[in-house]
Amino acid sequence: MALNVCELFDKNVDKYCLFKRFGIKYIDYKNAEFLLRFVNEQGKILPRRYTGVSMKYQRKVARAIKRARHLGLLPFVSDNLR
Repeated sequence: MALNVCELFDKNVDKYCLFKRFGIKYIDYKNAEFLLRFVNEQGKILPRRYTGVSMKYQRKVARAIKRARHLGLLPFVSDNLR
């Protein structure tokens, strides 16, 4: 399940929901490494058109990122996250 970030957001790769492809049903807000895939260098949540995630899971990802930020697992704003 190790998917490279460049591979995830490549323009040539057919966009299909990452969660449906691998059968992920629950997005854990405590897994900060996984959530960093859906955040840009400034700490903003990436939109669906870049990630290729379906609307249902985009909402869940956004909720998990906001929970992780509230608990201090992810920063709200950063100059250089990666």
